[in-house]
Amino acid sequence: MPVNHEVIITCALTGAGDTVRRSPHVPVTPEQIAASAVEAAAAGAAVVHIHVRDPETGDPSRDPRLYAEVVERIKETGTDVVINLTAGMGGDLVIDPDAPLRQLPGTDLVSGLERLPHVEELLPDICTLDCGSLNFGDGSNLYVSTPDMLRAGAKRIQELGVRPELEIFDTGQLWFAKQLLAEGLLDDPTVFQLCMGIPWGAPADPGVLQSMVRMLPEGAQWASFALGRMQMPWVAQSILLGGHVRVGLEDNLYLSKGVKATNGQLVERAVQITELLGATVATPDQARARLGLKPRA
Repeated sequence: MPVNHEVIITCALTGAGDTVRRSPHVPVTPEQIAASAVEAAAAGAAVVHIHVRDPETGDPSRDPRLYAEVVERIKETGTDVVINLTAGMGGDLVIDPDAPLRQLPGTDLVSGLERLPHVEELLPDICTLDCGSLNFGDGSNLYVSTPDMLRAGAKRIQELGVRPELEIFDTGQLWFAKQLLAEGLLDDPTVFQLCMGIPWGAPADPGVLQSMVRMLPEGAQWASFALGRMQMPWVAQSILLGGHVRVGLEDNLYLSKGVKATNGQLVERAVQITELLGATVATPDQARARLGLKPRA
């Protein structure tokens, strides 16, 4: 597992968590999300990972019109950046622990194919595929992504010619992603995002990350991230194990203790760590080549 000397930095701009009320820098409207993408790209991010939110409430959304507006606004600026749209929304199930068949507010659960209309419309460079179900935090919140849903989603993404980024929250999900590859539902090079520190998936433990890296299929491109104050240490962890990195306000709101960050500042810090480790920051064109994407139109 050699050190990676050409590092792709992804910036996860806003996510779907309840972070809007915790930091004024979390972008909400399509205009704000696009502006944050441009800021992140200028700071050194080759890839921007995009969720959208209801402009009025800040709540997470699956509205294809919002995705279309964000992407169009980014393109209008002429910014060269790889577009990565989440396709993970629509897997949220909140149950009543005393009556488990009863769904509670916060549930947004649709089929694997119903999570893809914005991908079908916009044909981004990359979209995510969350590779399994998970107890998502404390309480009775579940993220649901069954093998049948994943097979259907992977097949449709493959038909569209979009590169899936395989979101891996635990070792069993990585095992299943390799099964998708064996069944011909994924194309090389496979692209993995190892998601660490999300309760109750894989902990942000360097030994666990190393084990997951060893499980990856030959030739895979991969990145990893960890939440909160572990975000920047994880930049170094990923590079030293041969991977790429992800930072951004989806996963961490702070530049240092008590100091709220912008996406651009988080990318700048990741660039500093990368260069201090003797690596270079990949350009968008270099990222496209590494990830097997089409050249910029």
